[in-house]
Amino acid sequence: MRKGIIAIVLGAAAVLAGCKAGGDYQGLEYAPNMYHSVAYEPLSQITDESAGTIVNSLDNGRGEYFNSNKYNPYAMNLREPAPNTVKRDPRGWLPYRGKRIAKDSIPAYTAKLSNPLRKDTAQVAAYLEQGKVLYVSQCQHCHGKTGAAESKIAQNYALGVANLKAENYLGITEGHIFHVITFGAGNMLPHGSQVSPDDRWKIAMYVKQLQSK
Repeated sequence: MRKGIIAIVLGAAAVLAGCKAGGDYQGLEYAPNMYHSVAYEPLSQITDESAGTIVNSLDNGRGEYFNSNKYNPYAMNLREPAPNTVKRDPRGWLPYRGKRIAKDSIPAYTAKLSNPLRKDTAQVAAYLEQGKVLYVSQCQHCHGKTGAAESKIAQNYALGVANLKAENYLGITEGHIFHVITFGAGNMLPHGSQVSPDDRWKIAMYVKQLQSK
């Protein structure tokens, strides 16, 4: 009986101790590996299956830190690309190797940059419709519904939002627009990481359509 009481007291003390948290000590956690997942390194992994055994609460015979793909001959989750190769997108396009430059330099810089989607003439109408949807979600809040910078953001804040229907913008090419979306220009920040190359070209097509109205 006495041993049972002692066990209960010790158990209660352990539970109460686990509830106390503060500073660097955040208390005890139930199934900690559910809260603190181990991120996979894509090209180099921990290949020792016993690594982190002491902290693994799963009955899988492995350590918590083991994160390799044992079925890959290189024990990696992702293979390294072949030396001196450049990744192409699903269409076979190479990445656009441009850079952010002064606004006045963009026309000459992009003079030979043409829209590859224009080659697919049967789909141009569909691309324009998709470009409209993308423009509404990505561009309209600043440049306005018609492209004339009539948005509240352009009117209420001194951000220098481009009026795409102004005379000095009517002659810009789709390559120019693609470059600016990718790397930004003036007060416009780059959007290349948020908008795919396909979508940038579709937006460029739609902007030129807006300018013609």
